Amino acid sequence: MKLNLLLSLLLLATPVLAQNEPAQAAPDSEAPAEAAPPLKPNQKAFLNLPEETRKEFIKHVGEASRLFQQKRIFETLEELDKAEKIFADSPEIMNLRGSCFVEIRAFDKAHDQFKKAAELSKDNSSINFNIAEVYFVTKEWQKSADLFEKVLKQIPATNIALSRLVEFKILLCKKKLGKREEAMILAEKYDFLDDSPYYYYAKAALAYDDNDLIKAEEWLAIASRIFQDPNTIAPWQDTLVEFGYIKSFYGDDAPVE
Repeated sequence: MKLNLLLSLLLLATPVLAQNEPAQAAPDSEAPAEAAPPLKPNQKAFLNLPEETRKEFIKHVGEASRLFQQKRIFETLEELDKAEKIFADSPEIMNLRGSCFVEIRAFDKAHDQFKKAAELSKDNSSINFNIAEVYFVTKEWQKSADLFEKVLKQIPATNIALSRLVEFKILLCKKKLGKREEAMILAEKYDFLDDSPYYYYAKAALAYDDNDLIKAEEWLAIASRIFQDPNTIAPWQDTLVEFGYIKSFYGDDAPVE
């Protein structure tokens, strides 16, 4: 396996809740090359492992990611345990394990894993997103808004889908914090020509606030007709569930034992 593929596992934590971030465009051939950031101690330790050991670690992390995409949470955790026995100081393991805990509503455990990942991978937008999301689902609105604001500045300008979703979460946080004017400004920030469901979900949120459930459902139905890919709509729908506009599948916030 090429060295750059091995390095990628330790240089950036694997995006979990914030998937599909597009790759950065290659720099212009005439532009001066930027010096690579120095390796962190855990990255150096990983590269000092025998090649076969590194490959085995990558295999388990890759399998864990695949299982997570299929929502096979407990099998994902088993693969992560195998990877951790090979190399423990991996933000990828902690980030993905935290996301598993979110799925089973074990938010304290999830937050603990994300914080550990953040210590190993400073200012990582994926990890910060996950921490902000934990604050969101546990209704710590100010902490969630503050961290989502930070994440918003870290997201590449090309990733409109993720930027809009983060802005929508900030909008909802401001509503809960009683900052109605700021929330209204955000609600009107984009129109129906935007390449995201933001406009329709913002309108639905306002309708829910007015107790106009029929109108809210109409806005959501329009969004579903325009953005027909379920993977596009799913995180927006989940956000409404976590916020409380839509009844949760779980019925409450009780974690799975």
